[in-house]
Amino acid sequence: MKAQEAAYRFSLLVCGHAEDAEDVMQDALLKTYQYVNRIARPDAFRTWLYSTVRNACLMKRRRHVGEPSQFVSIEQGAPRTDHSAAPLDIADRTPAADQKMMDDWVDARLRDALRKLAPAHRMIILMREMEGLSTKEVAAVTGYSEANVKTRLHRARTMLRRHMEEGR
Repeated sequence: MKAQEAAYRFSLLVCGHAEDAEDVMQDALLKTYQYVNRIARPDAFRTWLYSTVRNACLMKRRRHVGEPSQFVSIEQGAPRTDHSAAPLDIADRTPAADQKMMDDWVDARLRDALRKLAPAHRMIILMREMEGLSTKEVAAVTGYSEANVKTRLHRARTMLRRHMEEGR
């Protein structure tokens, strides 16, 4: 049950939608349990699970490129007494143009700053900050000592901050 909860929370963060997260979690858990006997160390299970969830979400995203993020049934109109349906009023949930522009600007700056990092630093930042792996798990994935991961993470955060400030 704990693995299922962790897989769902992570898939919700990665996929962004509850419906997709549920599907991805189920796919990832099935795949993880199919191959669980290939996991050499029990402490590697979490890393394996997160990788499987991430990959399943990416695959789902690729299959649904171009689809709207949410579907609304046109049959949801309120029924009237004459058995016809009232027009469906759908709220526009897209962010305001200025907010979208600011978000895109910050996103582009962050991606640019991440690209400027050395691959080893970028990988550690992504595993820790985006994937939520512990220092011990990052060390297991990279082969670095935990102390080295902490040092590299500190350096990577400092460089990332500097690159972000340069882009102002």
